[in-house]
Amino acid sequence: MTPTLSHYLAVAAILFALGLFTVLTRRNAVAVLMGVELMLNASNVNLVAFNKFVVGGLTGQTFALFVVVLAAAEAAVGLAIVLSIFHTFKTIDVRAADLMRE
Repeated sequence: MTPTLSHYLAVAAILFALGLFTVLTRRNAVAVLMGVELMLNASNVNLVAFNKFVVGGLTGQTFALFVVVLAAAEAAVGLAIVLSIFHTFKTIDVRAADLMRE
């Protein structure tokens, strides 16, 4: 049995749902960043799957490569923010970042 487009979309939906659940339920900043990475990977699965089954060519794979580069930049900036929060508040709890507005 070969996987069809609906199989890939189901895997991507599960990945996205797990990432969204992680972002919404975790208070640890590193876990939140991991959830965002899961959601970005779900979008990559969608892009490559639609490229294979619908469009053809390399456009989906090119956009997936851009998403990977974006994810790497997001991880670097996100970890820098986490380090800044840890340096200031001595915790990586995202609720502590709310105090930065005051």
